Amino acid sequence: MTPIALTIAGSDSSGGAGIQADLKTFSALGVYGASAITALTAQNTHGVEAVLVVPPDFVARQIKVVARDLNITAVKIGMLATSEIIEAVAGALETLPGVPVVLDPVMVAASGDVLLDEDAIETLRAVLVPRATLITPNLPEAAKLLGGDRAKDEREMSAQAAALRRLGAKAVLIKGGHAEGPEAIDILLDQDGELSLAAPRVATSNTHGTGCTLSSAVAAKLAKGASLRDAVAAAKAYVTAAIAAADDLEVGQGRGPVHHFHRWWSKP
Repeated sequence: MTPIALTIAGSDSSGGAGIQADLKTFSALGVYGASAITALTAQNTHGVEAVLVVPPDFVARQIKVVARDLNITAVKIGMLATSEIIEAVAGALETLPGVPVVLDPVMVAASGDVLLDEDAIETLRAVLVPRATLITPNLPEAAKLLGGDRAKDEREMSAQAAALRRLGAKAVLIKGGHAEGPEAIDILLDQDGELSLAAPRVATSNTHGTGCTLSSAVAAKLAKGASLRDAVAAAKAYVTAAIAAADDLEVGQGRGPVHHFHRWWSKP
């Protein structure tokens, strides 16, 4: 049976992040992708110029209609924008019992543009984090979810992962891409304990969509039946390679996208 993953996220008109990055990732990893769009953004590689939020009842309807027909085997959640959309998504997920959910708590774009209302953070904590199989915050997002300071080292990342897991998520992956040093180190905490995943830090500014790509890669692997730890490790390897090949693309004049199809496209 064809593995199918559903992404619930915002649209990136420049194609590097959001729904577009998720669908590219699903395809690259051999998974059929379905989507429910939560918001339209007018953006390019320089930043977000405008956001048009989709009505919450229509977001829920997209999810329910897809779930009624397609055999969804994993869900990835990205940009949600408002408390009302979070509530609508949580309700619609009741139509997909037992399906693993990867929640990427998108709050601020790499350009600094705000993608989640400040008053929606508590709703995200209370309503969706406990529903998640895995949450994948970066360092700033983990700090915002906990109402504290950004972790400065692996010890503090571990402590924040434990605090986030106490909010109800079955597993937490704190991403270290915003840290410094020769390696990008992520911390995974699940029911079996803690796992550190390291990869060489790639010297490039073309990192648009890395968070979306990582979470959707995990969802794709889960959709194909992988264990959580295997899915996270494979997703980390895929994203690292996509970043390493990002400079092979010539897209935009700002922070360019990672190369989702690095294994298939020949260099220019």
